[in-house]
Amino acid sequence: MSEAAFEFLKIQIDSHIGWLTIDRPKKLNALNRRVMEEIDAAVADAIDDGSVGVLVITGSGEKAFVAGADIAEMASMDPAEAQRFSGFLQRVLARIERSPKPVIAAVNGFALGGGCELALACHLRIAAENARFGQPEVGLGLMPGAGGTIRLPRIVGRGHALDLILRGQMIDATEAHRIGLANRVVPAAELTETVEQYAKGLLKMGPQAVSRCLEAVISGAETSQDEAMRLESSLFGLCFATEDMQEGTTAFLEKRKASFKGR
Repeated sequence: MSEAAFEFLKIQIDSHIGWLTIDRPKKLNALNRRVMEEIDAAVADAIDDGSVGVLVITGSGEKAFVAGADIAEMASMDPAEAQRFSGFLQRVLARIERSPKPVIAAVNGFALGGGCELALACHLRIAAENARFGQPEVGLGLMPGAGGTIRLPRIVGRGHALDLILRGQMIDATEAHRIGLANRVVPAAELTETVEQYAKGLLKMGPQAVSRCLEAVISGAETSQDEAMRLESSLFGLCFATEDMQEGTTAFLEKRKASFKGR
């Protein structure tokens, strides 16, 4: 990962944690096509980068994670252009969701519209107390177009999702945690440290096993229960072909900490 090619992203790798910071603070980190192209490229780089074990996505400044899509860019689209743009957004967020490495959204401030959809595509969401979530598109005569109507009900349930989508109102971090949208809520000043410690905890686990857990959960949610069970059994079996499994079980029996190599 390198930020040399990016205009609106800051990239940092520290202790095998890749930090991707969306950097449009004057626009509250609003998403336009260029920003999404850069996110897509950066996530692809992180997946291929052996020095990155966990990816964190956050926003620049204290006011917003991502305050939404860039309305000025969308306002001039015709129906066909809007449909293509929606498909593009969905493909970018699908790359995040299907990452074999854990992706954490560090939500600092507003996560609205496309910003909420970006957070939903991440595997985990840790929110600052000042975070605000919402899908306000109906107030603009629009609807979510980057997977919000699919991922939100799968995460919080249909009732909570429809309440958010149809009323177009924001909820605070406490309510987001109550309905299962946020995994944790912490004081804003502690967000970075909390996310870092959370990521370091994930890095202690067997990387091959973590990757297969992500695949089982994400792919299993999109198929029948019987097919999901077969996938789980297959992935469970593949774990037994890894050096990490041998190391993990041996370390347990020898009462020592495992030293995983990701093989």
